Amino acid sequence: MTIGLVFQTAAPPVEPAPNRTDIACFIGFVGRRAGAPLPDTVRAELKAAGWIDGPWARSEAELQSALQLPIAVESWDAFDALYAWDERPLRQGGDLVCASYLGAAVRSFFARGGRRALIVRVGDPWPYLVTDRNAQRRQRIRALVPSFADAAAPALFDVNDPRKWRGIEHLYALADVSLALLPDLADACAIDPPPPAGRREPPQPPEGFVECSEDEPVPPDDRGLGRLAAPRCDSPGYGAWRLAVKELRAFLADRRRDCLFIGALPLPADDVSRPTNDGPVFAEAELLAFLRRAGVLEPEGVHTAPPASAASAFVQLGWPWLATRRAADLPQTLEPPDGLLAGLIAASALARGTFRSVAGTRMPEVLAATPTPAWGLGPDSPAAQLAERVCLIAPEPDGWSLASDVTTSPDPAWRPGGVSRLMASVLRAARRVGEGLLFEPNGPRLWARLARSIEELLTAYWREGGLRGASAAEAFDVRCDRSTMSQNDIDNGRIIAEISVTPAAAVERMVVVLALDAGGAAIALREVA
Repeated sequence: MTIGLVFQTAAPPVEPAPNRTDIACFIGFVGRRAGAPLPDTVRAELKAAGWIDGPWARSEAELQSALQLPIAVESWDAFDALYAWDERPLRQGGDLVCASYLGAAVRSFFARGGRRALIVRVGDPWPYLVTDRNAQRRQRIRALVPSFADAAAPALFDVNDPRKWRGIEHLYALADVSLALLPDLADACAIDPPPPAGRREPPQPPEGFVECSEDEPVPPDDRGLGRLAAPRCDSPGYGAWRLAVKELRAFLADRRRDCLFIGALPLPADDVSRPTNDGPVFAEAELLAFLRRAGVLEPEGVHTAPPASAASAFVQLGWPWLATRRAADLPQTLEPPDGLLAGLIAASALARGTFRSVAGTRMPEVLAATPTPAWGLGPDSPAAQLAERVCLIAPEPDGWSLASDVTTSPDPAWRPGGVSRLMASVLRAARRVGEGLLFEPNGPRLWARLARSIEELLTAYWREGGLRGASAAEAFDVRCDRSTMSQNDIDNGRIIAEISVTPAAAVERMVVVLALDAGGAAIALREVA
């Protein structure tokens, strides 16, 4: 594999933290907490990024609304103080409320070990029990993914005017973000929820002795949310979700090759599931077949993603939806798995390195799941095949755990989640090295300096176990000389370094091409044959 890395001076970025690979950005619908001013630390970050002063300045009212602004939070308490995540109305004008999906994802992220998140609020959440979801679907998705279009020309992304940025477009300037989440996407694509069902008992945790928790949140009051169905997608809804993920994938590939999307596969509606006496069932074999028919995954035996597919090395999807100790304030007491998955990845990146797989991690907070995966039936079972493409959370004899850590990539070399995260980390670090040399005189001395800096960087990866090889020479190779550049490149001040690495979890060697323009102008990352 070959990846090109080119540089571009961006419109005002939030202060980056280039050595961290655990920072997540949550983009979605959540209200502002009434009477809660922006803290001074938040204002300072926004000021440093150019949001308060200069040509992209916001009014005080715009700042206080936090609309279309990347607000950094370092803890769940900081998020809770700023956002009314627990005040989503169930009905228009009614008093009953539930939690927002963005709030639930942030809660699980921090509970699972996340340390820093950026929140991009695109608007207030709509009442959950509305009956106009199909009519509003396109508008709500475009608030998250502006280029999404099912009947009109896509919106154009103006990199020079951050005041016009919407939803995922903010990722362009958030250089410190490694993980992107859209917790409301499945809900935005869902059909109208059915009327509340009869009384439903909450899932009971398995019996056993566990260590006491001092910081476990107090369960909210029972508001009958267990009788409300979680968001579910019919075939058109899945189609809209797939196209939205495809647009997000394209944006990351074009603008942010060092960032991954962590998503939740939507729950199916009755029209795409198999009815039984106990209600609709969506078995793993049917799920695989449906995802291929819907274009979410490529057809069996094909190793390239269709143009409109959501399959990508930039995409990790979690399945199924989970009944957890914290989800009693959500419809059907189920939360999407994306917040938990992002928290696991972030905590592992801090503790063990982003390239290490998080598969096998125990999840004691999970009580049940919908649907329950038929795990443990052998490597050829549908559940095992699904786990090759989706981050599957499944029951084990000693409790629930993450059975697989994978991307949806059709290329087996890019499928392990740790490999994609490693390559994203290498791209981020290599870009940082290159940006420090943009204005040095072009010549052999600069080429040797660039190669030496990258070799030192990759040696650190090898020593930590991210690269495979008995020696550093076996693990990677860096070339930056006349064999990687034409005379035309040299005459135009262009420097190209070829970096070949062997990730520890990969079966083949991968190549990164680092291209610098000595004048500082550049284009986004691009894949090279």
